[in-house]
Amino acid sequence: MYIQSDDYNVIADTILRQEIRPHDLMVLLVAESDALDAEALIERLNKAEVPFIGGVFPGVIHNSKLYKQGVVAKKLQAIAPPVIMSGLNTPGYNWPDLKTVLSGPAKPVTAWIMIDGLMSNIAHFLSGLYDRLGDQVNFIGGGAGSLSLKQQPCLLTPDGLFQDAAVIAFLDYDTHLGVKHGWKRLAGPIVATRTSQNVIYELNWEEAFSVYKNYIEKDCGCSITKDNFFEVAKGYPFGIYKSNAEEVVRDPIAVNNEGGLVCVGEVPENTVLNIMKGTADNLITSAAEAVEETLSRSQTTQAMVRHTMVVDCVSRALFLEDRHEEELEQINKRIKAVRSEVSPQGMLSLGEISSYGEGYLEFFNKTIVIGSLY
Repeated sequence: MYIQSDDYNVIADTILRQEIRPHDLMVLLVAESDALDAEALIERLNKAEVPFIGGVFPGVIHNSKLYKQGVVAKKLQAIAPPVIMSGLNTPGYNWPDLKTVLSGPAKPVTAWIMIDGLMSNIAHFLSGLYDRLGDQVNFIGGGAGSLSLKQQPCLLTPDGLFQDAAVIAFLDYDTHLGVKHGWKRLAGPIVATRTSQNVIYELNWEEAFSVYKNYIEKDCGCSITKDNFFEVAKGYPFGIYKSNAEEVVRDPIAVNNEGGLVCVGEVPENTVLNIMKGTADNLITSAAEAVEETLSRSQTTQAMVRHTMVVDCVSRALFLEDRHEEELEQINKRIKAVRSEVSPQGMLSLGEISSYGEGYLEFFNKTIVIGSLY
């Protein structure tokens, strides 16, 4: 359900009117707002003993609309209490024993993941998560955080607000995933010859910003500087080369004082990159393709879609501008054609998480991930 309010009492009262059964978990997708007292909301939900997790995002999605205010509250069935991991900015953080979560009867499980989208070692965390769970579960989720790109507490848990953290809900559903981005190669290949976590310092052994600037200015006919970098670069992401698959997109969002390109998500040293370019038509078409992928199971079997989760990169929305609603309309129309009572719901994310081809766990940028839960 969508709750169109920033008042924590209104949000809590609406949630408390729902029947909460054993194994229910409230997943809260909260639109970023200075007006919402998140700590007071947590206190009220804890007092009522409502099991929940949540994240703060630049916007939330309900049906074919994007909202910059309010909360999408999803009541989902969980097989275990959610896992909360904090301190992920430190190298020696501890892992809980995740295998105990899956110790029951063998059945499909979906891991819904919300992370601090602006922490620097996301890929390291996701790699560790996959090492522990492998392909026993399907993964879907995204990065929480502010559109200002200033890191701050963005994950809501019964233990409080967190940054440099992740929350994982193990849900009692099978999931069929659609993952698409629609960006096309403009230039490359280029090698990221010096990097550190999410910063590219050198491309082809030269200062990264100078190399990137040269390619972009030739194409756009404009000047790109540190001051206007985000506005121009939103149309020119990097693509990490993958054989026999779409590139995994990395979004450069800023230039640091050393001429390094700060990205959302790590770029390993010696990664082969392409510079990508998109059009609104290609991005909207890719969203429609992602829907078709996620619905293919219901079209070939008797499986019935119970929920559809949409994780849509905030920079896609910024790039599409007024046409972003067309993307959401494509998704909503196709979902409701299969199951009219299912409302696509989700968020604008700072990075998208998905099993890639329902296999290896990846962190994407400028991508749309759609998961139909069966």
